Amino acid sequence: MQTKLRILGLTVVASLLWTSPTSAATQRAKAQKVTKKLKVSYIGTASWYGKQRQGRKMANGQRFDRRKLTAASWYFPLGTFIRVVNVNNGQSVVVIITDRGPNLRLHRILDLSEAAAARLDYVGQGLTKVFIYPVVSLETLVLYRTRVFTNR
Repeated sequence: MQTKLRILGLTVVASLLWTSPTSAATQRAKAQKVTKKLKVSYIGTASWYGKQRQGRKMANGQRFDRRKLTAASWYFPLGTFIRVVNVNNGQSVVVIITDRGPNLRLHRILDLSEAAAARLDYVGQGLTKVFIYPVVSLETLVLYRTRVFTNR
C-alpha cells in the first residue's frame, strides 16, 4: 500500500513538473502575439531650470550646465535625443535627456535647461505647452557631429 502511494505521489509531482514549463511556454507565446503599442510622442507642459541647479549632479552622473541643451524626463531613456516644439510659437530645439524629472505631481512632462528654454522663447513665462518626440538616429548623428545641441 505504501509503495502504491509513493508511486502515485511521484506521478503527481512528475506531472506537475512536466506541465508547468509547457504552460509557461504557451503563456509566453500568447504574450508575444499581443503587441503593446508604445507611445512615442507627448503633448504637455514643460518647465525649465537654470541657476538654482547649476553644477548639481544629474541622473546620468554628469554635472548640470544650464548653458547646454539638456532636459529631464521620465518618458524617455537617458541619452535619448528628443525634439521639443513650443506649441505656442512653433519654435523647436533638439535636446538630450540627461536627468529624471520633473516631479510627477506637478503634471509636467519635461524640464528643460535654461538654454533650451531660451531657444523656445519662454524663459520669461516659466511654463509652456510643448510637443516632444524622439529624434531619428541619422538626425542625431548629424546633430552630434555639428554640435548643435551645445551652445558652442
